[in-house]
Amino acid sequence: MKILSIQSAVAYGHVGNSAAVFPLQRIGVEVLPVYTVNFSNHTGYGAWRGPLIPPADVAEVIRGIEERGVFPEIDVVLSGYQGSEGIGEVILDAVARVKAANPSAVYACDPVMGNAASGCFVAPAIPVLLRERVVPHADIITPNQFELGFLTGTEPSDLDSTLASADRARAMGPRTVLVTSVDRPDAPADTLEMLAVTDDGAWIVQTPRIPMKANGSGDVTAALFTAHLRESGDAAAALARTASSVFDLLQNTFESGQRELRLVESQEAYAHPRMQFGVERVR
Repeated sequence: MKILSIQSAVAYGHVGNSAAVFPLQRIGVEVLPVYTVNFSNHTGYGAWRGPLIPPADVAEVIRGIEERGVFPEIDVVLSGYQGSEGIGEVILDAVARVKAANPSAVYACDPVMGNAASGCFVAPAIPVLLRERVVPHADIITPNQFELGFLTGTEPSDLDSTLASADRARAMGPRTVLVTSVDRPDAPADTLEMLAVTDDGAWIVQTPRIPMKANGSGDVTAALFTAHLRESGDAAAALARTASSVFDLLQNTFESGQRELRLVESQEAYAHPRMQFGVERVR
C-alpha cells in the first residue's frame, strides 16, 4: 500500500506527518510525506519556529512526485490539519490527479477544527472550507464529535444523535465516518468511545479514558484506521486494531510522564496490537 500524506511536520515531538508516518511504516505501508509546515514543535507550546510552507511550494512537491510516475500506485491520499485556505485547494487538486491515475484510490480527510473543550482553534475560514469544499470530496473522514457537529450543523450528544449526524456527513459525500470521540451520558464513567459508520453498518468500541491530553494522537488514529480499512475493507476490524494500538500508545505515554507521544517506543502496538477491546455493532 502507498499513501500520499499531506500534513504538517515538526522536528520535536509528534503531530501531523511526524505522528502518522512511522506507525504506517511499521505496519508495512509505503508513505510519501508532503509537508505543509516545517515547525520546531507543535503550536500547543505557545511558541515555535519554522516556516509555514506556501501552498504553491506544496503543490510543486506534489507535482514532482507525479512526474516520477507514482500516482497510479497511490492507494490513499491522507490529509490532516490545514493551516491555510490555499492548502485545501492544493490537496483537492492532488486528490483529483491521483484518482485520475488510479480510480480505485481513496481520499481520507481528518477535518481538524477543534474540540468540545477548547472550541475551534483554526483560522475562521478553515471550518467553512472543510465543510463546503473538502469533505464532499472525501471518501473517509475522521472527525471528533465536536467537528462532526460543525460539519453537519447538528449537536450530537448521545449514540442515536451521533449516528444521525454521521449519516448526514455521509450524505455530503464520504462513505465512511470515524467519530474519534463519542461523548454520551449513558456510557460508563472514565471511558472513551470511537464509532465507525459505513454503508454496511455501524460499530462502536469503548476503552478506558486515560487522564491526559496528547497532541498527535488523532493523527495516529486517522492514519492507522485509514490504512487498516483500506487493506481489509472491514470497518469493524479496522476500528478494533486502531483502538488497541492507540490506547497502548497513550498508556505508554501517560506512564512515561512525558508530554510528547512515545511513538517509537510503542511500535509493537502498531505492528502487533493486543486486540484487547471488543467492538459492538450498533446498527
